[in-house]
Amino acid sequence: MLVFSAIVPHPPVLIPSIGKDEIKKIEKTKQAIEQLEQDLYLSKPDIIIIISPHGSLFTDAFSINAHTHFVSDFEQFGDLTTKLEWTGADSLAAKIKQGIENEDVPLQLISQEQLDHGSTIPLYGLTKHLPDIKILPIGYSELESKIHLKFGESLKEVIMESNKRIAVIASGDLSHALTTDAPAGFSKTGQEFDNKIIELLENKNTTGIANMDDKIVDSASECGYRSILILLGILKNMDYSFKNYSYEAPFGVGYLVGNFVL
Repeated sequence: MLVFSAIVPHPPVLIPSIGKDEIKKIEKTKQAIEQLEQDLYLSKPDIIIIISPHGSLFTDAFSINAHTHFVSDFEQFGDLTTKLEWTGADSLAAKIKQGIENEDVPLQLISQEQLDHGSTIPLYGLTKHLPDIKILPIGYSELESKIHLKFGESLKEVIMESNKRIAVIASGDLSHALTTDAPAGFSKTGQEFDNKIIELLENKNTTGIANMDDKIVDSASECGYRSILILLGILKNMDYSFKNYSYEAPFGVGYLVGNFVL
């Protein structure tokens, strides 16, 4: 069963050993994730499905990482000491693979021990009080938006049939092109994209999000759109309200923290 769902950004500066004094610039995001961590803890999850843009990316298929054990670190960001580990949810991965085989949704089952930063950074902040939690990483694809919704709908069937308490986290940043010194440079459509996504989420307008202009999405240089689509597919026909815990963009990248309260 589904007990929790949220969208979380993954800026490395959230990690104290990396962010140091810079972490003050994303205080709203930090506090929002701390609130979300409490909400997640109270939902008593057995498994977290984490949808990341930075895992294995296939152009024509989604991926599910069925490894039994995960490790991660922040060496690519200069932290050579922090080491993290989680237990995998391989049984759920097998059930999803079996449940989706008859659907018209391409899915690759993979097995990789190393977690990407798009998974690790949200999990670092959200699982501090969940030592026994199991993790199931999912990767989106380059297929069209409506296929991402359909994949989410297929996942929902397996999730709701499970006797495990399952949380789903959509990891992703919004536009990377909000200022001239942003990672992707400046795009005038960047803030337009962020504002529209937030508006549509708050109005529970899934159709509007799925039908967003491809040119606007592409020029926004985002990495959260498809993660959100999969989550919205899971939430289809469910009674929820979207709570926007925070949105800010101090480094020219849009960071949205939101809870889809069930």
